[in-house]
This record gives sequence, structure tokens and C-alpha cells, in this order.
Amino acid sequence: MRIAEEVTFGGSALDRAAHLRGDEMAQARMWVQRGAQVLAFWRAKPLIGPEGLVRLPTDHPVLQDAGRGALWIFLGFDRGGDGAGHGGTHGGTPVFALDLSAWQPESVDAEALGSFLDQSEQRHPALAKGQTFVELRAAMTRLDPRDAELAASARALFAWHRSHGFCARCGAASVVSQAGWQRRCPACGVPHFPRTDPVVIMLITRGNKLLIGRSNGWPEGMYSLLAGFIEPGEPIEAAVRREVAEETGIRVGRVDYLASQPWPFPASLMIGCRGEALSDDITIDPTEIEDALWVPREEMLTAVAGLHPRIRPARKGSIAHFLVSNWLADRLD
Repeated sequence: MRIAEEVTFGGSALDRAAHLRGDEMAQARMWVQRGAQVLAFWRAKPLIGPEGLVRLPTDHPVLQDAGRGALWIFLGFDRGGDGAGHGGTHGGTPVFALDLSAWQPESVDAEALGSFLDQSEQRHPALAKGQTFVELRAAMTRLDPRDAELAASARALFAWHRSHGFCARCGAASVVSQAGWQRRCPACGVPHFPRTDPVVIMLITRGNKLLIGRSNGWPEGMYSLLAGFIEPGEPIEAAVRREVAEETGIRVGRVDYLASQPWPFPASLMIGCRGEALSDDITIDPTEIEDALWVPREEMLTAVAGLHPRIRPARKGSIAHFLVSNWLADRLD
């Protein structure tokens, strides 16, 4: 798929400068370097402004509320989004991410936090007007490719640290190392690295029809492409066929790769594939999904436009929306 990397979070050639992650002196110099930038996160929500991701100077007063021992991550060098991040000498702006979750807003909608789509926003009094902490899924279509890559990387890493505080080998508390890209066990010495969970998401067609489904608990009317985690020892093509069969009873023949999308909610890599269905009859497994439908192309056009009386499409910015839109436009080749 020639436009595969145009998907949200699809990458921007960020220079991640991995060789500097273990150099504490270099990190200290970069932190005080003129123009160094910090991306602030509060409970996994990035700081967003009218122009996108907010980049704060390292001496901004809001950062003082991060608290002692707050987690920070060195994300790399921003070289202006010109693609120069593929090797070469460094000369861009160092970018860090800082967890500001220790700060307590005056009021928080506890019910909204952690909901399917948190619409609440939090504003720190030291921030400029219009700068608020926003759920990334609600703001992702407002970000340019560089901001999207930075936000997705930081969010995924913060989530990993929150759930991996102890050594999986001996159970001792682990400590952050490598500028936030590793955890090390001081008891047995084992290093632990961030993991990404591979997930197949399938554009399954049969003639002029598209197979869509909805999971239990989704907002009313919302449908998307079928998806599921790849199991250990399983190739991508087999995962596509197994997941579709488990969820709908549909048999799938040929499978082709289309595009991928890092999905930091919390740490998935969505592997978009196209599959040709060999059967029509749907038999739903209610433990897997709530409903599934075959939808003709013309009807799907109405759904994507937001005009269908029953079907609400997958959210804009998701790889499901990306694949369906390009299928409708005949741009999958």
C-alpha cells in the first residue's frame, strides 16, 4: 500500500538517538541546552494547545509540580520533520517527556477518566489559555506526523512503566534506566525492555461487501473492522484467518499486508491486512463480539460520511477508518 505511512502515528523519521540513552552526562547537557523541549503528560493525557502538541521549555514553572522522582523520558531530536532523522549527525532540538501525574487539579471527573473516550480536559493554572491535558484519542487527528509520533511514543512508554514496576524474574522492584527506555532489576541484574503487542486488524471483503463488527461495551452504533491479538508462534496470515473464524465463522483465503499503526492504548501495533472471504454466513461468538454485518460499498460510503441510520464508523485517526476510507476510494494498491 503506497500510502501506508500516512496513517495517524505512522511515523515521521524522528531521530530517536538511541545511542545517547545510556549517557547521563549527555542527557544533563541536553536538558539545559537552549531550546530543549518537554512534553508534559498527566495520567497519560498529553498537553495539547490550539496548534497541537505543546512543547514547554525545561524551566517552565508547570514542571515543578511533577514531584520528586517524576518519570521523564528522552524521546530524541526533532529536526523539523524533514526526514533527516535517518542517521547522520545530530543537530536538532532535544525533546523530553515528563509525567506530571503527581499534580492534583482542583476538580476531576472521575467517571470520565478511563472511559471509552474521555472528553474531559484538565488545565494547570501556570499554563497559557487553551493549553489543556487531553485524551490522545480525542486529539490525534489534530496532530501533525511529528507530534503524533512523539505523543504516541511517550504515552506508550509511560503506560509500560506504570505496569512493569517489578522484575518478572525475581519479583524485586525495578528501577528506570536508559533515559526511560529500560527498567533494570537491582537484585538480579536483569534488564527489561518495553514491549509492543502485535494485533491484526482485517479489511475482509467478498465481492462488493465489507465485513464489520462491534465489541461489547462500544458506544451505540459504532462498528469497525475485526481485530485480534497474534498468538505466540503464529504468523500474521494465520492470525487473520483464525480471528475472523473465531468471531464470525467466516472462512478467509488470501491475506495481504496493507499498513501498520502504533496504537499506544496502551501498547499495540495494529497490523492492517486485507483478506478475501470464502464464505458468507455469519455465526457470531458472543464472547468475542456483539454483532457483525456484511455492508455493501454504497452503504459503507453513507456510514463513513456519518449519514447511516444504524452504523457509526470507526473513529477518524484509527487504522480501521484509514483502511475503510482507502478501500472506498480504491487506493489499496
